[in-house]
Order: sequence, then C-alpha cells, then structure tokens
Amino acid sequence: MASQSSPPAAHALAGKLQRGPGDVDPKTPDARVCGNEDAAAFADAPAFVRGLAFDRLPDDVVACAKRNLLDLIGIAAGGSATRAAVIANAYAATQLCGTDRSARILFDGRRAGLAGAAFAGATTIDALDGHDGHALTKGHAGAALLPALLALLDGAGESEPAASVDGREFLAALVLGYEIATRAGMALHATVPDYHCSGAWNALGCAAVAARLLGFDAARTRHALGIAEYFGPRGQILRACDSPTMVKDGSGWGAHAGVTAALLARDGFTGAPALTVEREDAASFWTDLGTRWRIREQYLKPYPVCRWAQPAVEAALALQRAQGFAASDIATVAIESFREAVALGSQCAMPRTTEEAQYSLSFPVAAALVFGRVGAAEVDATGLADARVARLVAATIAVEDVELSRRFPAERWARVRIALADGRQFASQPAQARGGPEDPLPDGELKEKYRSLADPVLGAARSARIEQAVRALAEDGGALASLREEILRPAV
Repeated sequence: MASQSSPPAAHALAGKLQRGPGDVDPKTPDARVCGNEDAAAFADAPAFVRGLAFDRLPDDVVACAKRNLLDLIGIAAGGSATRAAVIANAYAATQLCGTDRSARILFDGRRAGLAGAAFAGATTIDALDGHDGHALTKGHAGAALLPALLALLDGAGESEPAASVDGREFLAALVLGYEIATRAGMALHATVPDYHCSGAWNALGCAAVAARLLGFDAARTRHALGIAEYFGPRGQILRACDSPTMVKDGSGWGAHAGVTAALLARDGFTGAPALTVEREDAASFWTDLGTRWRIREQYLKPYPVCRWAQPAVEAALALQRAQGFAASDIATVAIESFREAVALGSQCAMPRTTEEAQYSLSFPVAAALVFGRVGAAEVDATGLADARVARLVAATIAVEDVELSRRFPAERWARVRIALADGRQFASQPAQARGGPEDPLPDGELKEKYRSLADPVLGAARSARIEQAVRALAEDGGALASLREEILRPAV
C-alpha cells in the first residue's frame, strides 16, 4: 500500500461531516450524556472510588457495563488463541508468580500473582483489537480493567471487601474503573505533548478498582493513583501503529502497574499526587464524577482491527453493496482519511502477522472486499494467506485528507474510491466507524460478534452460559460465581 498527503479535496460534505451526539466537548456535558442530574458530584476521585454505590448507577449505565463486559469476554476468548496471549500467559504463570496469594489467568486457568494475572488477561484481550475504546482518550480502558478486577476477586483475602463482592458490586467496580480511566486518559492527552499508549492511563483505572476492593481510605487511594500514574507505561503508541508488533497498546503493563500500585500503597508505599487527577490543568476533567458517565461514551467495535481503519472498512463495504461489484473486478482502491489512519502499518507493505493485519489500513479494507466481513479469521491465517487479499493490498493507496485530520480525534472519517478493471469508477460517501454512542451496535449484532468469537473457542454451550451469567449479574446472587468459573478456566 502506498500512502501520501494531499491538500483538502474540494468535496461537498453535504452534512456528512457533522459532530455526532457522542462526540461532545470533553468539558461540556450535554443532556444526553449526563445522568443523575439531581445528584451532587463527588468531591474528588478518592471520594468517588470509596463512595460510589450500585444504586446510584442509572439503568442505562448498568446496561452499558453489561454490554462492554460481554464484548470484552468475547474478545478475550478470541484473543486466547493468539501467539501473543500464549507467550504472555506462560510468562505470567512462570515469572510473575505470587507467594502469599495468586489468581487464575483469564481463559488459561494457571495461577500467577495478582498483578501477573492482570497482565496476562489484559495482554490476551489486547491481542485481538476488537475491544471497547473512547474517542477522546484515543485508546482503551476495558482491556485492562476487566482482568485487573478478576484477579483482585480471585485472589482476595478473607478479610478484604473483594471477598464479599456480588454481581451488583462487580458492575459498580467496573463502571468505576471506566470513569477513572477515561478521565485520566483525557487529562493525559490534554496536559502532555506526547501521545502515549493506553496503559499509561488505564493503569489509574485499575488502581482505583483495586483501592476500592482492598478497602483503602482516601489517603491510600491517592497514593495508589499516584503510583499507577508514575509507573504506568508511557509507550510510544504511534511507533506501534506504524510498525505493529505484540506490544500493542500497552494494556498488559497498564493492568500490572495499576494492581501493583495498589498493593504497594496497601503496605505504605507513597506516590501521590497523580498529576492527571490533581493538578490544576487537569481539574476540569474530574468535576462531574457521579453526574456524567463516561462509560456511555465508549465505542464497541464491529471489527477486530484498529478503530482508525474502520471508517474505511465501512465506506468500502457500503460502496460494494451499492454497486454490486466483486473483489476480482477491482483494479485499484484509494482511501482518503485522517493522517493517523493513513500511517497505520505504513512500515510493512503486506502484513505477515495478525498484529500487522490489525494495525493496517489497507488490509482490513481488502479483506472486507474479498470476504464481505472482517473477523478474527480474516485478520489471521485465513486472510493473511489469501492471494486475493494480497492483490488488493498492493493495489491500494492511502491519502491524507487535511479536513478529516482536523476533525480527529473527536471524529474519524474516511472515503473510498474504487476503480474497476472495466474502467468504471465509484466513490463512497464519507463514512464513520459504527459502534460509538452516536451509532451504537444493535444488541443483536453485538451478540453475534460475541458468539462468532467465543463459540469456536469455548463451544456454543459454554459461551451461552457466560452470556446468561452476564445478563443476570445484577439480579442473580450466584451469577458472578458462575461467570468467574467459566472464564477463569482454560479456553479449551
């Protein structure tokens, strides 16, 4: 795939490039994303960590937590078969062991220390880039939060609050993690010049969950957040986007750092303040805890590839459906998108690994045109070995549209132009990725995504039991125990 930059095209946007209802100003809540308008905001992050109760969560926030949870479990099941997950799990089980307590590794069953189990689970989810994210963090919270939460529960001491967690508290802790992590990510992007991996800020969400489950007071919570911020991996994410490898978004080490931070703070290790939480230039991101729910703003991906490539996938599929051409009819493909999307995988002409396929612009577009879909198989052996996909990747060029770059990260757009061998040419309408708050995935599509990832690995019966347990978490007192037993044993 070739890439280049161009001046803004003189195209008529015809109302397509308008701010969607989910792409709100990060400092100005609107009516749709503000819940509990009559409730007072928590005074600060430690008060929120310690004081949030399930009964304070609006019904739609609980529903968001369940949707995100099921999606993460499906991605974890699919990711468990990747080489990256196999390596990380073996490393955690042999090198990150706990002597006083341990926890089972997600879809592996072996034990590691609490931070080690969190690391392995987060790396497993991160290995298949289909998990949730947030536009203004330019990254992912849930990939680290769920494994950290599971490790803390599975390795809980008898006297700790985590030992008595039920399904309602589990969901409250998960929401808490999203609220802290998302704000930390937005604050980090707003206050430092470099663009860091998600582990740099989802570590704070993991530390917050751990502080709650370990029963910390406000002072210890501050130290846990500060340690997580200081030790969280500030990896160069754009390097991983240009030259994709297994390091991905750093969520494995974000989960590890967050859990480690809380365990250190428990024993008196100090680290406050977390600048992205307490410094004046970050203060505006923390004034609405408990009144604005950032979990509502998370997107859920229809495809397991980088979010930045998904507008082009949508544009290509829409064009193919409208015009009825086959992949074999295509002579060339031209993608116009924002700068960061154009740079995806720019250092590898044809992906050779699933990591390179997931962090590519041309590859998922080519796979979508060939197969009519992009799933776990299409970004692994099935797609990587397909000569038709390789031909289209070689026939694709990517061009930066300066106007689309200006709208990033709050909006992510792409346009695709396809020329056929018979001389016909087609241009798509500008397209955005689906699955955000402005265009959420229907429940049916989300469940189909889950089953397409979980069933081949776990079997239909086991994946159905997991789905039922997630659905019943807030009502059935035994649902959490059932869920944990299903997802903390080996995938196969």
